[in-house]
Amino acid sequence: PILLLDEPTTYLDISHQYSLLNLFATLNRQGTTIVAVLHDLNQAARYATHLIAMKQGRIVAEGTPREVVTEQTMREVFDVDALVMDDPITGTPMVVPR
Repeated sequence: PILLLDEPTTYLDISHQYSLLNLFATLNRQGTTIVAVLHDLNQAARYATHLIAMKQGRIVAEGTPREVVTEQTMREVFDVDALVMDDPITGTPMVVPR
C-alpha cells in the first residue's frame, strides 16, 4: 500500500496541516508508504524519513532529513541563505532564513 500525495497541506490552516501530517505518520507506522510533495521544509524535515530535494527536474540531494536539509542544500536548491539548526521539539533539522 502506497499513498501518493501532491501538496496535501496546501491551503489548509496550520491546525489542519499538522492533523493531516500526524495522520500520515500514523498510517506510515501501520505500514503504509507515503510519498508526498511538501513545500514547507520544516514540516518535511520533521515528518519524513527520506527526502529528495530537486531543482529544475534533477535530484540535488537525497537521504535522511539531516543529510538533505543543510545550509548548502538550501543555497543550491532554493537560493536561500539560511541557518539550519536542530528543532527544539524533535531534534530534526529546522530551516531559519537569514
